[in-house]
Amino acid sequence: MTSTPHRLSWFTLALLVSFLSVLLLRGWNGQTQLLVLSSFLMFGVCFASASHLLGFQAALRFALIALPIGWFAEQMGSSHGWFFGKYTYTDVLGPRLGDVPIVIPLMWFALAYCGYVIANLIAWQTPSDGVAPVGQTLTMSFLSALVITAYDLGVDPYMVYKLKAWEMEKKDGWWFGETLQGFVGWMFIAFVIVFLFRLSLRKWAPRASTSLLLRDVQVPLWIYGGLMVFQITQGFPVETRTIATFVMGIPLFCAMLGLQRWHGALPLRAEAA
Repeated sequence: MTSTPHRLSWFTLALLVSFLSVLLLRGWNGQTQLLVLSSFLMFGVCFASASHLLGFQAALRFALIALPIGWFAEQMGSSHGWFFGKYTYTDVLGPRLGDVPIVIPLMWFALAYCGYVIANLIAWQTPSDGVAPVGQTLTMSFLSALVITAYDLGVDPYMVYKLKAWEMEKKDGWWFGETLQGFVGWMFIAFVIVFLFRLSLRKWAPRASTSLLLRDVQVPLWIYGGLMVFQITQGFPVETRTIATFVMGIPLFCAMLGLQRWHGALPLRAEAA
């Protein structure tokens, strides 16, 4: 039997998806419904994973850091050209808060959580290094930002030129039409989110669930791997498919090796039937 904490987390996820389904019944085309639904699912699954790995309070703090910072950065980018360059969102990504589709801050949390876990598995062969010294907090936040921005290298050209989710004011940048400023912005915002979360752990240490399962730790790797596979098979221009294979594949492979070592060194509770 699955434990009560796991039942509650999946029940919460089911309620979230049900609410979203009602929201999507009117006014949006099928592509937009699928994009928004997948983003909410990704957020929910990552939050459930974080709740088990770090404890519910730490997961909630992570979300409360990532959501407003992610929204603010995108709002300032859309309205003032800060961080990523000047751009305007279209209706492809669905309902907005201000100028920013509501799914974008959700994605910032999901990606930041994936980056946090993957960076720890690469460096320390553990999904969370807990309360760390300031120097380690800085370097690990930077590594997380690199992992997160690796995803953006392939997804940005696809979102702009294939999906047309937003329109860039400057279209003659050095990266398939994208400006390098955008990737600097991704590094900075990703770093800030992970760094602030890591600082919060110095006051409120994470507490993993006593019913932690291997699949709870595998979630961010599956999410990151799924995003990589999408870019490899659907990336546009096609050159980004090769890029994704290496820039996302290398950290993912290293994290998988780290997970294998962690799992072998620290016994987890047996998977529920």
